[in-house]
Amino acid sequence: MTDLYQSQRAMRQMRQHALQRGVIAILDVGTSKIACLVLRFDGTGRLSDDGSIGALAGQSGFRVVGAATTRSRGVRFGEVTAMQETERAIRTALQAAQKMAEVRVDHVIACFSGANPRSYGLDAEVELEGNVVTENEVARVLSACEVPEYGAGREVLHAQPVNFALDHRSGLSDPRGQMGQALAVDMHMLTVDADAIQNLVRCVKRCDLELAGIANSAYVSGVSALVEDEQELGAACIDLGGGTTSISIFMKKHMIFADCVRMGGEHVTQDISMGLGVPMATAERIKTFYGGVHATGMDDREMIEMGGDTGDYEHDRRRVSRAELIGIMRPRVEEILEEVRLRLEVAGFGYLPSQQIVLTGGGSQTPGLDGLASRILGQQVRLGRPLRVHGLPQSATGPGFASSVGLSLFAAHPQDDWWDFDIAVDSYPARSFKRAVKWFKDNW
Repeated sequence: MTDLYQSQRAMRQMRQHALQRGVIAILDVGTSKIACLVLRFDGTGRLSDDGSIGALAGQSGFRVVGAATTRSRGVRFGEVTAMQETERAIRTALQAAQKMAEVRVDHVIACFSGANPRSYGLDAEVELEGNVVTENEVARVLSACEVPEYGAGREVLHAQPVNFALDHRSGLSDPRGQMGQALAVDMHMLTVDADAIQNLVRCVKRCDLELAGIANSAYVSGVSALVEDEQELGAACIDLGGGTTSISIFMKKHMIFADCVRMGGEHVTQDISMGLGVPMATAERIKTFYGGVHATGMDDREMIEMGGDTGDYEHDRRRVSRAELIGIMRPRVEEILEEVRLRLEVAGFGYLPSQQIVLTGGGSQTPGLDGLASRILGQQVRLGRPLRVHGLPQSATGPGFASSVGLSLFAAHPQDDWWDFDIAVDSYPARSFKRAVKWFKDNW
């Protein structure tokens, strides 16, 4: 736990440094698009007269001053597959956002989907040395959590306390200052494939940028798309992206589970392309303008001009009914939702007091999707849009920007910064012995 704590702390300090400077970029590296937002934190006294850095600039008072998107290249299933292509796309989006903001940005916070996320529940309990819970006691109980063996080639991305209990009084969000004898904590830990993170970090470094934070898109989409009551009582956020469908479950305003399905909107486009024998660009246009998952009697008579530029007149003048298009799209959408249902069942979503499901992401704009999702998932389903933030352009307020907006909220109110305490390593002789044995094995 201590090694994990220190590695996360280095990135937190970088983010704090960027926030004190007052400008930071948000980068959403997706399979279909790369979105970039430039945030300005309008805190007073950001830089003093002598150039030294003052207190943290007003974190909540941020404004979007630049926004840009570009078509994603070199990314499949939410993971970087062609470094140079992805680097070029990131540079394109960042330069356009900087030009709009008229400011140079050196620090970015990035989010990505995919990378096979796995959730773990950790817990620990310690006897208090005094009768009052201090920051040192919170640090002790956090470091006492026994981290499971999550396998080689995996990295911890998020590790956050979800619930504190003080002398069997559970449900405490912040126990500091309260009196008791024993303090317990429940934590949620999310691990992802290390290669996916390293590729993204390397890609950002090649763009001459400093990475000030990294997050899972399932988490930040839930932060922006779920309203406060849904985060408190229990809800799932389904982010239907281009290459992956991310799933996150929130309870008591904390994420308690995350997973992803390696299918998304691009797979629907591929089905249309193969089924109708048209290029991917034409299939994407047809899906966007005429797509749906619920056919009516009128759809048999509504004909769609497919177009084309092959030079073959008969081939380019083909027409297809909208009912036939829906017949191609619906099986793939049903397959994605069935996979989502299986993931929610594994997570025990049915035992939550509230079982609201919120659909967001670019793929959620398919007409009739909410009705189909409610039949397959069997819950209350609504379509979610990201929260409105100050200065966000109208073009970036759609469901496809839920993770970008959530990442900006994550940058302004970083949840893991609440528990940034010094952990006294010397006070755990048993754990120190374990670390010594591990060091000896690794180095000899």
